[in-house]
Amino acid sequence: MLITIIFCTIAVCSALSLAAELRRDLMMMQQNSYRIERYRRWLRSSADTTSWPRLAGMAVALASLAAFASDRVGMTLIGAFAIGNIWYLSTRRYKKPLVMTPRARRIYSVSAIISIAITAVAAVAADGHSWLSPAFAASVALQILYCASHIVIMAAVWLLQPLENRINRGYRDDAARILASCRGLKVVGITGSYGKTSTKHYLKRILDEHFATCMTPGSYNTTMGVVRTIREYLKPYDEVFIVEMGAKQPGDIKEICDLVHPEYGILTAVGEQHLESFGSIENVQRTKFELIDSLPADGYATVNNDFPYAADREVTNTHCDRYAVSNTAGAQWIATDIAYSPQGTTFTVNGPDGLSMQLQTRLVGECNISNLLAAIAMAVRL
Repeated sequence: MLITIIFCTIAVCSALSLAAELRRDLMMMQQNSYRIERYRRWLRSSADTTSWPRLAGMAVALASLAAFASDRVGMTLIGAFAIGNIWYLSTRRYKKPLVMTPRARRIYSVSAIISIAITAVAAVAADGHSWLSPAFAASVALQILYCASHIVIMAAVWLLQPLENRINRGYRDDAARILASCRGLKVVGITGSYGKTSTKHYLKRILDEHFATCMTPGSYNTTMGVVRTIREYLKPYDEVFIVEMGAKQPGDIKEICDLVHPEYGILTAVGEQHLESFGSIENVQRTKFELIDSLPADGYATVNNDFPYAADREVTNTHCDRYAVSNTAGAQWIATDIAYSPQGTTFTVNGPDGLSMQLQTRLVGECNISNLLAAIAMAVRL
């Protein structure tokens, strides 16, 4: 009786260990926009499938099966690993922890159902065998599922994809309806390998002096993040909507543009971020310029001339001003006379038609001056 209780307790610990690991896998799936191909690229680049906890889990699973004749040895190994893994995962801290959205809950629930079904089959198959207890069979199954948790999460995402597509279509259609009802709304898109979030905040702070302005909050820079912003934050009286546009692969920014139809665009940089998913700097350039290419003929773009892959790309579909701090040749907006002090930075902005402004900010650093320059150029245009 005591052995049965101990075995059942170990099985519960194994289940909790798997639940914690599935939660971590779900966190990484979420950070890869719930896209299986991106998640698989992350697995390859991070080598998570062969991390030391995963290898230790595989070793325990194999050792438990090798000790088949003595299930007590196998259960001891599985129990020790489960407790250690629970402690390890509970003490880890992540830069971007899991956000348990409704979609995340659905994926987690389906992955739990898959795991429970496989474990139940193992336990039922072992029932009635004097040499193999159901608790031991369930624990071994849970240990193997831990080793294959990536597959479980991907299977859950795949099974839910038709439902998610239908739900997302409904959300996008609702967002499009809301945008269509906002007469006279000016939409400003901001993208770039660096600086887009800072530029977004600077621009909103300036525009708030004259307009009712809404912007995508936090890291809501994906299509569904923009959809959520429109449905939850955009008000009928807003006059300007600032949309931060992120991308991890070609087509991501175009997808956002097809939804919000920006008239104005800022390109802060073209650099080597996310090169592992884009494949080349030329693909990064093409993707970032999806925003500029989407602008109408009577729109307006401002592009950072300090990055070669931004400066070298010609823009012919809309009016485009260049801004620069260092590579000022051919730029219409230039920051000069930059001086730093304990109080911050003073600088002069020189713009088209002889415009000149002496400005001061508590911020320091050339990157901040560059981002402010983009925001100032757009604000003056608006």
